[in-house]
Amino acid sequence: MTTETTAEPFHGRTLVIDSATEACSVALFENDALLAGDFRMLGRGHAEALVPMIAQLPDRGRAARIVVALGPGSFTGVRVGLAAARALALAWGSEVIGYSTLAMVSAIARDQAGVVPVATAMTGGHGEWFIEGFAKDGSVTRPLTSLRPDAAAAAVAEEVVAGTQAQALVAARGNGAALAIWPDARAFPLLPADALTADTRPLYGRAPDAKLPGGLPGPQG
Repeated sequence: MTTETTAEPFHGRTLVIDSATEACSVALFENDALLAGDFRMLGRGHAEALVPMIAQLPDRGRAARIVVALGPGSFTGVRVGLAAARALALAWGSEVIGYSTLAMVSAIARDQAGVVPVATAMTGGHGEWFIEGFAKDGSVTRPLTSLRPDAAAAAVAEEVVAGTQAQALVAARGNGAALAIWPDARAFPLLPADALTADTRPLYGRAPDAKLPGGLPGPQG
């Protein structure tokens, strides 16, 4: 995914939406100051919960910029967040930009563990885990991939592992520090600027489950 960012700092209100995992969160910022936010562990039901969560924010969450989690994570959760972001942007005339859920998890981990390299390990599909490596500054050192747990444990070298499968990966590997972290919209200021992208296509993290006749990919999720 090509990353495009704005060089100048954003001034104004930003609505952040993250519904790509079992967690669902929203936050409203004025510049970098958090005005209000909500975080819920839903598991399911993001489509029913997300819009009321946004409506409870000041001014019903209205903002000039909407930032949304692109995944990887739940196919349904990713689509719910993107649909809400695009609908609100159309109604408000807002800009929409996105970010990776793994970038958010790694940013929260660096805030908790210090400025260190971080590996992320998140629940994927069909028993696999999404893994990605990040440097001290948040830049990607090992690209996103979806692997079976044993292969994921063998591929990760960073001491600090963060995410929903961090504890399982560290246990499988036999060493390291695990941080059980879910992405949280309220942590948006922790994201490095180059984690934001104008390309808001979903980031599924693995190939489609089915293919159409002729080898074309079928619908995801």
